[in-house]
Amino acid sequence: MKRPGVMLVEDNPAVARQLQNLLANEFDITGWVDNGLSMLGLARTTLPDVIVTDISLPGMDGMAAAEILCQERPELRIVFITVHTDTSLVQRALRLGECGYVLKADAGEDLLAAVHGVLAGSTYLSRSIAGHEGRLTRG
Repeated sequence: MKRPGVMLVEDNPAVARQLQNLLANEFDITGWVDNGLSMLGLARTTLPDVIVTDISLPGMDGMAAAEILCQERPELRIVFITVHTDTSLVQRALRLGECGYVLKADAGEDLLAAVHGVLAGSTYLSRSIAGHEGRLTRG
């Protein structure tokens, strides 16, 4: 059985390696890029099932790139991994549909569950965010 493909978008190589280590036992890593514009190009050629992306990236940010890709491929799932707890960013992410929003500090505990959750058609919020944003709609 084919494992789901996950693409990583992170501008810090050390963090990208940590994310890959967390995910590689359960998912095929289809590639890694370090900015939003490259995210568009690689996602269009490798067609991952899920993109795990930072929001703050050089040039085009991860949120803007994800919005473009989700318009092109509504079945694409996104997991944002970030340090940002801003309510407006969480709400913007949730407007994309079944997505995940994981704080980098919670990644060790939450990232695998987030990727599995979005693949199953759910929305996943990091425990730290869910406690603060309980009023947000979850799929």
